Amino acid sequence: MKRNRKIGTAQAALVCTTQTTVRFSEVDSMQVVWHGEYVRYFEDGREAFGRQYPGLGYMDFYGNGYTAPIVDLQLQYVSPLTVNDVAVIETRYIDTAAAKLCFEYVIHRQSDGALIARGSSVQVFVDSNGEMCLNTPAFFEQWKERWLNRE
Repeated sequence: MKRNRKIGTAQAALVCTTQTTVRFSEVDSMQVVWHGEYVRYFEDGREAFGRQYPGLGYMDFYGNGYTAPIVDLQLQYVSPLTVNDVAVIETRYIDTAAAKLCFEYVIHRQSDGALIARGSSVQVFVDSNGEMCLNTPAFFEQWKERWLNRE
């Protein structure tokens, strides 16, 4: 994934859609969702993705001796959400040969389909010694074989 490229131009290998309802605690004094909450919505999308495509959840990383910190995060705000809006979060896995996880996100408001935000994230694999992995971990290769090489 190239940094600063236009979000949505890469071909998604897998897609997951989930929803969340905006809570009062997520809005600011202007009564719109505080900007930092969109990062949480992206994480909600990644967690739902891991449930839909088992083997790529956070506990799967830990169970295999790895963590996967975010090293790049892009976020573009388009329109605000308010209390009780339902956000539809589309999480798109972008396949790459490199030892990293690339996701794109598109958030729409359920009631009218309005585009709310879009973004992307890149995660790298870090082993139990705290070293970044330059080679793709075996468990991730197995996950890719299971989910990407389906006919």
